[in-house]
Amino acid sequence: MGLFNKIFGQSDQQKPETNQQQQPEQKPCKTEQELLEHYGGIALDKQMDFGEVIGDNNWNVNIQQGTISFGEDLVFPIQVLGTFSHSSQTWLWAWANTQSGLPESIMQQALQLKKYGEENGIDLLSSNTFDFSADELHLMGMIASGMFNASGYYIADYGQGAMVVTMKSDVIDKARNTDHIRVLTAFPQLISQFDMDHKNAFKSYLTFKGYQVTEKENSIEGTKDGNSVTGEFDDLSRLINLKG
Repeated sequence: MGLFNKIFGQSDQQKPETNQQQQPEQKPCKTEQELLEHYGGIALDKQMDFGEVIGDNNWNVNIQQGTISFGEDLVFPIQVLGTFSHSSQTWLWAWANTQSGLPESIMQQALQLKKYGEENGIDLLSSNTFDFSADELHLMGMIASGMFNASGYYIADYGQGAMVVTMKSDVIDKARNTDHIRVLTAFPQLISQFDMDHKNAFKSYLTFKGYQVTEKENSIEGTKDGNSVTGEFDDLSRLINLKG
């Protein structure tokens, strides 16, 4: 996960999806892989812009105010998803951390993910705690970032563990890179880091970015503002060529 470690520094209630982002039509996801295929592309795209906004600034979380700051001028409201223990290599959802005293207002997304997991049989979202790895923390952030149309997520590493939060801010959103060339760099990075159905993930990514999508048996083309990007896939839905 070297790419993610390079991009993301470590050491008001949000509702799923707004009309700022086109939601690809899809039945409810039944596995964590389906969630990643659905939201991974757009989440990584946002993270690249978020990384540019915060630069190398150190982070500071104020739980009572429900914010994370990267210096005096960059202060964003957060939702806390959960925490990871480096010593035990376990994940604990915010809603299951009864001793933390977290205000319910900043764990609304975690609670909504729990409900989604219960309704769709996804243990990752509904089990209180489980064995995990530090690399997998990005999975949590990307799923929540995409599902709730967040501006980005952050892994705040405090030594003994790490807290995963999402943010929503016009400051970050206004820094979005809309150049269609972004697809050619972001998508290969996504599929190099996670196992997934490349074709499904590419279709969702383009739709979230507002492309008109044309799907054929072994290719998907997206067109937007006079530009086009095409992914070609083998019979196992693996990307074999990306051009635009």
